[in-house]
Amino acid sequence: MFSSLRGKQIVLAGGTGGLGSETARLLAAEGATVVAGYLNNANAAEALSEIAKTVAADLTSSPDRKRLLDAAPDLYGLVVFTGDPARAADPAALEGAMRRSFELNFLGPVLLAREAAERMRVSGTPGAIVLIGTMQAVAVFSGSTAYASQKSALISAARVLAKECRGANIRVNVVCPGVNRAGMALASIASGKYDRYLNEGAIPRFGEALDVARAVRFFLEPDNYTTGQVLTVDGGLTL
Repeated sequence: MFSSLRGKQIVLAGGTGGLGSETARLLAAEGATVVAGYLNNANAAEALSEIAKTVAADLTSSPDRKRLLDAAPDLYGLVVFTGDPARAADPAALEGAMRRSFELNFLGPVLLAREAAERMRVSGTPGAIVLIGTMQAVAVFSGSTAYASQKSALISAARVLAKECRGANIRVNVVCPGVNRAGMALASIASGKYDRYLNEGAIPRFGEALDVARAVRFFLEPDNYTTGQVLTVDGGLTL
């Protein structure tokens, strides 16, 4: 068991979801002080309350972002899991989906990341920020315009922030999950959308939440020498 995160305060925005809650458990087991943000699912927040402080927060709201970060006064790390699938089966719904995707998949997460980085910079705290993208941001999938475009923009914004934070020893990286048995991808797995990748042997299995949690943990390591990078955790599907 690692111990280098023991006592460090880490905020997980969207930390009560499938990927976030698994990461919260992994970090808490190591002794980190975890703050888990959530939007609507109070039941999931209650289930996580024994290992994390839970805070209701809408990342599109400036006061909510402040309240979430205030819950970790000695902030070391931030991981942003929040997002919206922004699916638009009807072309007439695409504009609305793109606007929603901009706010939930790009604007809120990027503003929170920048605000967290500023707090670390002011306090002189070397820290780590991890944003969650998607395999659809690094490979082309039909029908993903609303979702993938903003996740791709998120990657670009993360790299800009990483460059801006080099002098302050604040690292910023992105984890891009593939088809995972947690969170947004559950519906796609249930529909059989990705079964052919298993049947053809392109991937050995669908991803698990712990696969993503371990990748996030890698970037949170205090002695990590990596910044401005994207790690795709998809079992090779995008190959």
